[in-house]
Amino acid sequence: MNENHSDRIRKVSQRIEELREVMRREHLDAFIFPSTDPHQGEYVPDRWKGREWISGFDGSAGTAVVTLNEAALWTDSRYFIAAAEQLKGTGFVLMKERMAGTPSIPQWLGDVLRDIRSPQVGIDGMVSSTAAVEALIAELRKEGGITLRTNFDPLSVIWRDRPAVPQDKVFIQPLEYAGESCREKISRIRRALRQRHADGMLVASLDDIAWILNLRGSDVHCNPVFVSYLLISTTKVTLFVDPAKLPTEVRAYLNDEGVDVDDYGQVVNGLKDYFEYNILLDPNEINYTLYNVVRREIIREESPIKWMKAVKNESEARGFRNAMLKDGIALVKFLKWLKPAVEAGGQTELSVSGKLESLRAEQPLFKGISFDTIAGYQAHGAIVHYEATPESDVPLKPEGLLLLDSGAQYVDGTTDITRTIALGPLSEEQRHIYTLVLKGHLQLQNLKFPSGASGTQLDVMARKDMWREGLNYMHGTGHGVGAFLNVHEGPHQIRMEYKPAPLVAGMTVTDEPGIYLEGKFGVRIENTLMVIPYQTTDFGEFVQFEPLTLCPIDKTPIDLSLMTNEEIGLLNDYHRKVYDQLAPYLDEEEREWLACQCEEIGKSLC
Repeated sequence: MNENHSDRIRKVSQRIEELREVMRREHLDAFIFPSTDPHQGEYVPDRWKGREWISGFDGSAGTAVVTLNEAALWTDSRYFIAAAEQLKGTGFVLMKERMAGTPSIPQWLGDVLRDIRSPQVGIDGMVSSTAAVEALIAELRKEGGITLRTNFDPLSVIWRDRPAVPQDKVFIQPLEYAGESCREKISRIRRALRQRHADGMLVASLDDIAWILNLRGSDVHCNPVFVSYLLISTTKVTLFVDPAKLPTEVRAYLNDEGVDVDDYGQVVNGLKDYFEYNILLDPNEINYTLYNVVRREIIREESPIKWMKAVKNESEARGFRNAMLKDGIALVKFLKWLKPAVEAGGQTELSVSGKLESLRAEQPLFKGISFDTIAGYQAHGAIVHYEATPESDVPLKPEGLLLLDSGAQYVDGTTDITRTIALGPLSEEQRHIYTLVLKGHLQLQNLKFPSGASGTQLDVMARKDMWREGLNYMHGTGHGVGAFLNVHEGPHQIRMEYKPAPLVAGMTVTDEPGIYLEGKFGVRIENTLMVIPYQTTDFGEFVQFEPLTLCPIDKTPIDLSLMTNEEIGLLNDYHRKVYDQLAPYLDEEEREWLACQCEEIGKSLC
């Protein structure tokens, strides 16, 4: 056990003991720590990483529960391997979500608190959505009448060096990239509210606020958003944000767009003073504490903003294509460099991640990475959300597979791409698994389907060949991507679990099937796609996917005996597009390298 892990165990043990002392004083028998913040974001500022602080587990998804005698952490399949390692020795038991035999949090609490009279469980209502808390209240009631308390945050007592709310400055997203003014977006939102018979709404989602106002920030790692709330009524719009975050030009811009500004901490008073007859609150977006401040009639409906943001306008679509072009140039330079560098020796997972970021940084309008790069060599590639650290970093050898999942933020678009790269000789098993993943990727990417079909209806295309062999992956197949916003964007997804959100022209979505063999290797291949029109027939409007990502897919691991002629043609077509679009921006040596990578299967020009 290395020293860092020993330190983590010591710190977690100390924090749990302090937490339990506070729980005894507050007459709490358990406390629940979700991974969310007051805005229900997937990625949160350091200030609200309470679950990570109390448990030592740093994955983006999970819920920690601590009782006076036990502790457990629930997370999904992306993090089973990483969580098991990080929780080792901390006293936390790993609970594998959606796996047979794993109890839900209420079921587990009902069992461990069964001998306590009138047990009380706590959760911070400011960082928990209304829908989640209401469901938890109902489920705990079924488990022997357990009471849920939502008005206490023990971290405010025991987390003495807790980070402050970020203070970074907000900046304007130019209209040439946004494509629609703030005033126009607010007018559209008000029309959507009228259709729902709502006079106004509170917007808590940070990427929604950034999109509405055509502003960006840097309060969340890799996501260009800023901590705030936005209250919209029939005649007024108020942004609740720390005023120190707004430069003079941003204040003037907001004034010109008809947006008032108030302090972030005044949102409670803003809701109390809200003067309209009713207000739309999305129970999955608004936290439980703020929801219960409102004294007007509440219309409980899904926010209409996510649907507006998901369908890209012409400027946003053009920005995506420009961003993908720049990203493709950087990736070609990187991939051309990679194998010779590995053969020369001295390269590691961290060093190649840094090299790729430096090449992206040379491109115009680069603003940073869109998520922490996953560079998993061999067995590390089987850890779905692996992130190399100085302790876990390993040298790359001219053999086996490197799984590289990365992306960038450009002012004109956000990128997300995964390639699995053969660094040298492979086993037959690696070639077989790689080809199954590639087949699923191509079948989904080239699907034609009725507009409005949900991602759940399409998901089988990515999995059918691996299912035939009893193989599967437990993460989603695709997610929306923001326009210089969060790399994960909804409401649409492509996944096995039922998600009814329709796919329509203008949406971006990823295509990223994978197979992961623990302790051996992992394979994932990902492009970002855009839904575009296909044709209209007597049976309605049909759409298709346009691959936005421009980067060759490694052909050396392919087992051609598993590929159909159609699939070979689809890969050749994609590579032809990659070469035609990238070649004009490369030097002669880079063009020659790309031509070899993109040559048709069955030809041997290189």
